[in-house]
Amino acid sequence: MIHSSLSGSVALIVFSNPPVNALSVTSGLADELLGAIRAAIADPAAGAIVLAADGRFFSAGADIAEFDTAAERVEILRTLENDVIEPSPKPIVAAVHGMALGGGFELALSAHYRICAPGTTFGLPEISLGLLPGTGGTQRVPRLAGVAAGLKLMLGGQSIDAAAALRLGLVDRVADGELRGAAIRYAEELIAHGPRRASERAVSGESAAPIAAARAAEARPGRNQAPAFIVDCIEAACSGTFADGIAFERERFATLLQSESSRGLRHVFFGRREVTRIPGLGAAPARAVAATAVIGGGLMGTGITIALLNAGLKVHLVETRIEALARACQTIEQTIRRDVDKGRISEAVAAQRLAAFSSGGEIAGIAAADLVIEAVYESMEVKCEVFAAMDAHARPDAILASNTSTLDLDRIAAATRDPQRVVGLHFFSPANIMKLLEIVRGARTSPEVLTTAVAFGKAIGKVAVVSGVCDGFIGNRMFEEYLREAYYLLEEGALPGQIDTALERFGMAMGPLRVMDLVGQDIGWSIRKRRAIDQPDRPYSKLPDLICEMGRFGQKTGAGFYRYADGRTATADPEIDALILAHSVSLGITRRVIGDAEIVDRCIYALVNEGARILEEGIAYRAVDIDMVTVFGYGFPADRGGPMFYASRVGLPAVIARMQEFSRGVNGWTWQPAASLLKN
Repeated sequence: MIHSSLSGSVALIVFSNPPVNALSVTSGLADELLGAIRAAIADPAAGAIVLAADGRFFSAGADIAEFDTAAERVEILRTLENDVIEPSPKPIVAAVHGMALGGGFELALSAHYRICAPGTTFGLPEISLGLLPGTGGTQRVPRLAGVAAGLKLMLGGQSIDAAAALRLGLVDRVADGELRGAAIRYAEELIAHGPRRASERAVSGESAAPIAAARAAEARPGRNQAPAFIVDCIEAACSGTFADGIAFERERFATLLQSESSRGLRHVFFGRREVTRIPGLGAAPARAVAATAVIGGGLMGTGITIALLNAGLKVHLVETRIEALARACQTIEQTIRRDVDKGRISEAVAAQRLAAFSSGGEIAGIAAADLVIEAVYESMEVKCEVFAAMDAHARPDAILASNTSTLDLDRIAAATRDPQRVVGLHFFSPANIMKLLEIVRGARTSPEVLTTAVAFGKAIGKVAVVSGVCDGFIGNRMFEEYLREAYYLLEEGALPGQIDTALERFGMAMGPLRVMDLVGQDIGWSIRKRRAIDQPDRPYSKLPDLICEMGRFGQKTGAGFYRYADGRTATADPEIDALILAHSVSLGITRRVIGDAEIVDRCIYALVNEGARILEEGIAYRAVDIDMVTVFGYGFPADRGGPMFYASRVGLPAVIARMQEFSRGVNGWTWQPAASLLKN
């Protein structure tokens, strides 16, 4: 993993740990690197040292998995950077290429000088894991680049390019030509100058104002302490010695590492990777997908088209209604142009995307597509008709996908001659923004098609989670139980504002009643009407139907559970409060005061209970799949890790005890714990 050599009077140390050169402790890399640098410092033939890496990247940082299994051994990296590299009597140059992120960037920062290849990116994204740079980054960056730049880099968690790093003083040179040769020549120049240690530099420029501004911006309630702790550490860099700052940073890092927020965020980090590993697929190869077609030019079809164009794919949009097609094409072009105006993409990229787009009113236009996605009205009859036409006009080897959110994919697939090439691709609206993609495996979906669908989801930047076939799949099936409890809470004593506020304080992106007002109350109404026929014995609250019967479909009609005078802002409506109270009377329910804790527990544990049933039925492969669906598709707080992870942190005995308590109340029939919960 370490290769050392001598080039003239410069010791070259190259480390390697594919694929991203993670600074692993358990693998022995950190120990080997420590030994190699100590040996080079002791070598009388070496006047300077160059630290470089093999592979595509310098280093993507520490091995995050070790934070749970060998957290105490991270101290080796601190020893390497702060006790060996920093005080080295010989100048040490970091030769950085590809990317240096997190601990990888901190390693480079501990060197006395840095030279990088053009196109290198640098970043300190620890905040996304509920952490802070933990091996000296909070102390070195403000000393090298100033307080304002350090705050922006660490609180934003975003990467910067080589030019920005050079401008900020985080890099000393950008190599012109081959990096290692340039680094060795640079090191030879520096032998006469000796080390230049960040620890010996004072923080330059104004510090009080940017620190005060950062504190004000981060002074909001929340579980994630990382932003406030980052500000604390940078303030320590301004007011104390380097050694004191390092000790303070170490203590703050240790606190964050054990926090529930960081545990949840790390669970999500690994969960995004885990969901792409599909059990039982073997070595089924993924097909190449370059040309796609989308059928349906409504809101969903338009969003899917934009998402595919953004991923660099060719897309042909089919919409038989002339006006709808014109509207979709206009929206697609406007969205791409808006991305140019906001600096997200260049004119050249916009031109490429528009050139990759075509449209028409005939389904025969799908003939060249590798993948065809149906995004028409959520009706079994309509979808089966469209799939029969897709089957007739698509290439025999093309994959046929449905965007259905609730319907039986196997019935849809039966409309084709080859159900093996049918898969569900359930996008979430707006499809070009939302990260979740539910991939639905039908009873006859082939392994190759499923593998291709997973690879496709990853290629277009989605968190792709595989689900089996059931009404609502993973996400909507769970969300229905969440909504059911919210509606029952209204019947028993709560009002809309209290429910939404309680769940938003818990961390949900939006309360359930506001969510339904946003997506359209009529959508849920349509599903309930279908289920009243398919599942006549399925009980649910009549409250949302009563609201729909008043013509209140949410934001689009200016009223739902709330009023929207400006079309966007939800305000409580006494008319709805009166409707809820009257409905409780009609049911013979004596309303009571319901605390926020009960609201949260009933709604969140409803997700947990249904998630457990989904696992029992084999609809989801793993609990983490359920967590990723709820985090990336339904606004569950990432720093709580998802409902299944959250329940495991609360403790299943406590969760079951709470369910049993709820079972003694009104509508207690909903609280029979799933069998798998009782077994654990």
